[in-house]
Amino acid sequence: MGGGGERITLIGRLKEKLVAAKERAARERRHLTGGEARAEPGGVAGRGRLPPGQRLVAKWPVLDLGILPKVDLADWRLVIDGLVEAPTELDWEAFLALPQSDVTSDVHCVTSWSLFDSRWRGVATRDVMGRVGPRPEARFVLFRSYDGYTTNVPLARFAEPDAVLAHGWNGRPIAPEHGGPVRVVIPSLYFWKSAKWVRRITFAAEDEPGYWEVRGYHNNGDPWKEERYG
Repeated sequence: MGGGGERITLIGRLKEKLVAAKERAARERRHLTGGEARAEPGGVAGRGRLPPGQRLVAKWPVLDLGILPKVDLADWRLVIDGLVEAPTELDWEAFLALPQSDVTSDVHCVTSWSLFDSRWRGVATRDVMGRVGPRPEARFVLFRSYDGYTTNVPLARFAEPDAVLAHGWNGRPIAPEHGGPVRVVIPSLYFWKSAKWVRRITFAAEDEPGYWEVRGYHNNGDPWKEERYG
């Protein structure tokens, strides 16, 4: 008796410790170097491929808040709403029926690791915008996830040509611990901006800082500018 309650309490305590550690990193401005991006093969003209303060890893680390939502494909829904001409709700079949794109990009995490050449498959954000029709006053995009996570990006970042709502990674479905069945991928920003387990995308006129942004992390999150913390 009480085993379930003890487990929930333990998960809650672990989450609190993880959040406290990340908030402490923000206060201490950890990993900031003030340096320049390091030259790597395939770098963008005028800047290195590896942003300042980052180290290259060979495997994709798992980072979360200790909560792994169980999202069955039969129950999965993606709502796209806010300042759009055609608010939309997609189930899994309808999502896969949208135009599918393949994008290769790098991942840069605020905890200082970078992973090169990830191959994503999913729906390009520009195709999402073409379907729902953002209104002229829409300037920001807000993400909400199945675990309660939120984050925010400017519309211009969401609309970048390599941004995608991904369901595949390196030829396989994205594993649940990495945000499957569908996660946001915006390669030009630190990866906390690429919400896992996305369930709602809202176009808005006003910005709305998300989970980490109100806990000391930068509102924009450009890795080449080292925008780790606010």
